[in-house]
Amino acid sequence: MKNKVLLSIMGLFLVSLGITMSITNHKRSQIAEVRKEVSQVKKLQKHVTAQIDNLQTMYNANDATAKRKLLEFAKAYYTFSSQADYDKRFNQVSDILSLPSEQKNKLFDSGLDATGGSRIDNLGLTSEYQTATGYTSDLDNQTIESLATVIVETSGTGQKAINQTVLLHGWFDIKTQKLTSIKINQIQ
Repeated sequence: MKNKVLLSIMGLFLVSLGITMSITNHKRSQIAEVRKEVSQVKKLQKHVTAQIDNLQTMYNANDATAKRKLLEFAKAYYTFSSQADYDKRFNQVSDILSLPSEQKNKLFDSGLDATGGSRIDNLGLTSEYQTATGYTSDLDNQTIESLATVIVETSGTGQKAINQTVLLHGWFDIKTQKLTSIKINQIQ
């Protein structure tokens, strides 16, 4: 009888050991599967993080370029001391602009009065860029909105030079790397 009990206990022990081993092996395979999935998630997370870093770097570079080009425009646009200088302004910035014709013609008028004489030379008008501070806004449809407050020293014949503050509002296309619209002293 003792042998039967011992054999029964041994049999139960072996069966329970078998069940335990089976459960343990199943859990191990689940753990290995989870580890594999975690590894895949980590790889994907690294890839996404790298993409985000690349986008951030591109945005920061484009952000700086948008500010720099708007300030470059301001410097050329607001610096002249004669009709000849006034006429050269567009050529100095044409490579950074992609303005609609109407806006280009409005911004870069001839500087002539109704009689065809030079308003700039006849009145002794001068303008000298002093300083500017640029700001940028969010990226929207491949366009960065940029603002600049520009201080310009202006004078005319017999007039004392005065400093004026001007607000420039520009839109920079990150694909073409050009300013596509510029407004002066306009909110919208």
